[in-house]
Amino acid sequence: MKLIINGETQDCKAVTLAELLHVLEYEGDWLATAVNGDLVHREDRADHRLDDGDRIEILSPMQGG
Repeated sequence: MKLIINGETQDCKAVTLAELLHVLEYEGDWLATAVNGDLVHREDRADHRLDDGDRIEILSPMQGG
């Protein structure tokens, strides 16, 4: 299926948001995720099913000053 991840269209076979994060190697407790503009909490990622054309935003904190 085609997903729009952080503004870029990608083909992916992941079924859930948790699977997508694993495939993309986004691991960590500090990630913020949204699907189609709706925040998806960490505990809900394994149950959140993705659909063709979904827009996913993945944000991680940056260090710096």
